[in-house]
Formats: sequence, structure tokens, C-alpha cells
Amino acid sequence: MAGDQVHVLSALDSAKTQWYHFTAIVVAGMGFFTDAYDLFCISLVTKLIGRIYYTLFFGWLGDKAGRKSVYGMTLLLMVLCSVASGLSFGHSPTSVMATLCFFRFWLGFGIGGDYPLSATIMSEYANKKTRGAFIAAVFAMQGFGILAGGAVAIGVTALFQSAFPAPTYADNPGASTPPEADYVWRIVLMAGAVPAALTFYWRMKMPETARYTALIAKNAHRAAADMSKVLHVDIVPTDLEQAAGSNKPAPSFGLFSCEFARRHGLHLVGTASTWLLLDVAYYSQNLFQKDIFSAIGWIPAAATMSALGELYHIARAQSLIALCGTVPGYWFTVAFIDSVGRFKIQAAGFFMMTCFMLGLAVPYEYWTAQGHQAGFVAMYALTFFFANFGPNATTFIVPAEIYPARLRATCHGISAASGKVGAIIGSFGFLYLAQSPDPAKTAHGYLPGIGVRNSLFVLAGCSLLGFMLTFLVPEPKGKSLEEMSRETEPEH
Repeated sequence: MAGDQVHVLSALDSAKTQWYHFTAIVVAGMGFFTDAYDLFCISLVTKLIGRIYYTLFFGWLGDKAGRKSVYGMTLLLMVLCSVASGLSFGHSPTSVMATLCFFRFWLGFGIGGDYPLSATIMSEYANKKTRGAFIAAVFAMQGFGILAGGAVAIGVTALFQSAFPAPTYADNPGASTPPEADYVWRIVLMAGAVPAALTFYWRMKMPETARYTALIAKNAHRAAADMSKVLHVDIVPTDLEQAAGSNKPAPSFGLFSCEFARRHGLHLVGTASTWLLLDVAYYSQNLFQKDIFSAIGWIPAAATMSALGELYHIARAQSLIALCGTVPGYWFTVAFIDSVGRFKIQAAGFFMMTCFMLGLAVPYEYWTAQGHQAGFVAMYALTFFFANFGPNATTFIVPAEIYPARLRATCHGISAASGKVGAIIGSFGFLYLAQSPDPAKTAHGYLPGIGVRNSLFVLAGCSLLGFMLTFLVPEPKGKSLEEMSRETEPEH
């Protein structure tokens, strides 16, 4: 690595926390705000399929074409597809669903790219002392997105219920869904474009990260000028001629090389497998909260509500879980990650998720008995708390810190794509496994499953395996990105 590059990167690692860092958190995090908003609004199946392949694609593209240009592309795609998903071509159920699936798929394309790029950009802007908290804060914007999705759904539904009252399904199945309800889902989905659109301008004003410019584009002078401007400090590259003879060139091994396997092979296995296992458990619980709440009687039976009334109750219940468990978990991670460390938070999070899932599953009959629902909801919220004050945050953070700059977004994309494979496994798996073993009690069109109780045992097993695989992941706390990636070491 040339001496001027070292000087620029050392200046970044030691730079004081400034207002620009917080601006970067908001701008980078708005993609996750939109992501979580969409997570709340609609089933993720089609979006997750898009994420599997295109998280990889945008991660690779970010390493090849630069973080900034690809970053803007993903956000613009999210805006357009959020708006388009609220539209439909024709009025038949088939045309509406085809349109919806098409645009949600491409929305997943954009959000999939946002994962590696947001993490990489924030890690490369931050100093080593507070890097973990800054990346965690970007990810924590998901919590606000979940709450915003709940607030919009509750508000819009309440307005339409007031304007267009309808009987319950039991009283009048046909009239329980007023024609005006068709506007509700469209408004809720299209509102997801607003936060992304508001930050597009600021995303485009962000300069390319200094680490990409210095290490990949090989332009340390430009990197120094960019960072001097936004951080309001004087960063001056050292003289190239003085440095040229005293520093060896940075290694240039590729992703599929033996050298990468030697240095980071187990790390990639660790970051990819733990993210996969986390998402199996996390998305299973997140996507089917309404089914779990219905199973324990916390939400009234669907037949006792109108269509809009059912949406209102589900949105309120999910927002309460987010407010009590999900959002605090995110910000506990922000507060403690740079003092406690990534490894301890991830291991403890997986372990506590295991304990609370077992705490739900073992006495499941007790929790589902009349009068005990509040205890179940409290335990359920704690699993979300420790997922977010744990592996849901750290599996996003660590891949952005431990890999070489030229492969950082690609390796983060591989890890994230593995997570989305886990999310699909969790989505489909829980949908089928959670069905009652009694054929008379299964949902229409489904075969008997193993029930919610046994499904919770399966999720507990996934969390325990994630705890064990965490030992493959190194601790980046207090170390520079170059130290963690070993970019200054010669190849063997």
C-alpha cells in the first residue's frame, strides 16, 4: 500500500466524530427505513427471491464501479417500484397480483443492493473507534421503518373505517370488505417511496468513499480532497516519491483464490452461515406474527372483524411488538457494540433467542390458555429484542469490516444473500410447518404440519447452531479496516 494511501486512511480512522457522520447515518439508513416499511406492509416472498440473486449482483457491482453510483441506482429503483407496486394493470385479481408480484420483485432487486452498499459505505466513512455504532445506527433505521409502516397502516385504516363502516365477516361476508378497501393497500405500499425519494438528492451529493478511491481507484489525492471537504479537516497525502520505495504493493488476490481461502475462507463461512440461520428464525417469527397472535387468541378471530378491522388489529399488535422489543434492541446494539464487541453481542443474542424460544415452546399449552396471552407476548417480544441486540445487527455489521476493500461489498453481498436464502426457508418452512397436525384445523390448501409449538423448537435449534458458528467470526472491535482485512500483509 502506498504511503499516501496509508496517510489518508489513518486520518479517517482517527478523525473525530462530526455532524457529517450523523448525516451519513440518516442518508445511508433511509434505505433500511424503506426496507422495513415494506417488510411490514406485504409478504416478502417475491421480494426475497429477488434479493437472493441481486444482493450478490449489487455487491459485486459496488466493488467494480464504485459505491456511490451504484448506491444511487438502488435507491432510485426502490422509489419507482414502491410507487408502481400500488398500481395495477386491469381490475381482475390475476392482473392485480401479477402487477404486484412483478414490482415487488424489482423492489427486492433495489433493496438487495442496498444491504452491502449501505454497510460498506458507512464502514468506510467511519473512524475505528465508533465504526460499529455508526453501522449499527444505519441498520437501526429499520426499526423506525417498522413503526412508520404500522403508523401509516393504522392511520389509513382508521380513516377508511370511519368513512366506510362495514359489518363483520360473520354478519355479512360480502359487505365486510367495502370496495374502498382497495385503496388502502395501495396507499400504504406507495407511501414507502416517500422516505427513499427524500434522501435521493443527499445520496447523490455524498462523495465516493476514500477507501474505494484510494485503494481500488488508486487516487489518494482525490480521496484526501473528498474527505477534507466533508469532514472539515486537512488531510494531505504524503509525497509519492518518498513513499514509493518503502512500501510493498497491496495484495491483489481474488475471491476464488487460495490466498483468499487461507485468509478469509472460514470468516466467509461464518458470516454467511450465521446470517442464514438468523434469518430462518427471525423472518419466520416476523412474517407470521399475525398467525401466532391468532393462535394464542391475542387478535380476535377473523370472522369477528371486517377486512379493515382485521388489518387495524394486526398493525396495532405488530407495532406494539416493534415498539417494546425490536426498536430497543437495535439501539442497545448502537450503544454497546463498540464497548462490548461484535462477537459477544452476537453470541449472547443467539443464546438468548434460543432460551426464549424454548421458554415459549416448552410450556406452550400454558401460554395459549386464557389469561396468559400477555406473558406469551412479553416472551415473544424478548426474542425480538435479543435478535436485534444480537445477530440481526451484527451479521450486517461484521461483513462490512473484515474483508479487503476490493472485495468488501461482494463478500457482504454473499453473506446477505445467504441470509435471504434463510429468510425464504423460514418463510415457506414456517408457513407449512406451523400448520396444525390435525387435518381438520389446517388452513385451506395446506397439508398438516407439526404445529406452532414444534416449529418453535425448530427455530430454537437454528438459533443454537447460529451461536456455535459465531465462533468462526473474528472480532473487529477497535481495529482499522485494513488491519482486519490484512491488506498490508504480503501474499504467500
